[in-house]
Amino acid sequence: MRPAELLVILEREFLSARAGSHTPVMLWGPPGVGKSQMVAQVAGKHGTQVIDIRLSQMEPSDLRGIPFRVGDLVEWAEPAILPHVSRHGESGILFLDEITSAAPTVSAAAYQLILDRRLGEYRVPDGWAIFAAGNRQGDRGVTYSMPAPLANRFSHYTVEAHLDDWVAWAYANGIDERLIAFLRFKPDQLFDFDAAKNPVAFPSPRSWEFAHRALAKFGDRPHLLLAALQACVGEYAGIELKAFVDHLDNLPDIDAILRGEEVVVPKDIDLQYAVASALVGRAIRARGNGGASETYGRILDYARRFPQREMGVMLVSDMHRAIGPGLFEVPQFAPWAKSIADVMLYEM
Repeated sequence: MRPAELLVILEREFLSARAGSHTPVMLWGPPGVGKSQMVAQVAGKHGTQVIDIRLSQMEPSDLRGIPFRVGDLVEWAEPAILPHVSRHGESGILFLDEITSAAPTVSAAAYQLILDRRLGEYRVPDGWAIFAAGNRQGDRGVTYSMPAPLANRFSHYTVEAHLDDWVAWAYANGIDERLIAFLRFKPDQLFDFDAAKNPVAFPSPRSWEFAHRALAKFGDRPHLLLAALQACVGEYAGIELKAFVDHLDNLPDIDAILRGEEVVVPKDIDLQYAVASALVGRAIRARGNGGASETYGRILDYARRFPQREMGVMLVSDMHRAIGPGLFEVPQFAPWAKSIADVMLYEM
């Protein structure tokens, strides 16, 4: 399932905890696909915290607590890592990451916590959602087969990398527009993990964020940039990204486009992707400014000039996802939409 859909599901499950209708969620997927990031996004949206418990690093007693004697009886000390209203607030997310890497004895200790929301005398606060994540057995991680009693305590979803969802996240988080353009140009490189080869560095939504950081840190050191990119996303993807970035010296003048000047659309497809990504970035930065509508209009004018109208559709679609429905109010939107109506109808 694509991340945008799963974010809706996770949010609904988080909100349902207060109503008593929450079902624990298990996210499956290969490494680097964004499972932990989605949980963090839901928590960030609602201003709540995530208690991240790595079961792979725990012993059964770390969850159950330590026994101590009270008279003739034995009671259990409540582990401080578990959510408590007085320490952590009335709502939040208890995130059991790497659950498939936990030893069977540890996962067995989590059965009651996940289904009954309790461990002995301890109870998970009503406003807290329980999410978990793990790799599949074919992903070459350290994994155990999830026991049927544990699996039956979750609703299960598989996370898939999706370029449009990643691009929307990338624009919202200030990812280098050159990198966004590259992945629009080479969409198969968003996630390229071959478990049979068990690579050390490989392209994934997480490692492309690392590549973004490498571009910022080593962009002024060309002799180091290639090695830094390869260290993040692997040898082949690193070479391709470096070549793509080097070719952007031929990029048209973006400022001239936004001034409304007649700027020729580049013939090279990679440069067209780069122009489109740069213009979306400018639209985002113009949002809220007095001249935003004028900027949007000139971008729409330029979108009509692409020889391949699908390129203009991609540009405007990305811009709409980034700035919202205000784009529809720009005078140039209606003429642009009319010019590509047959393309949209054909795709539908």
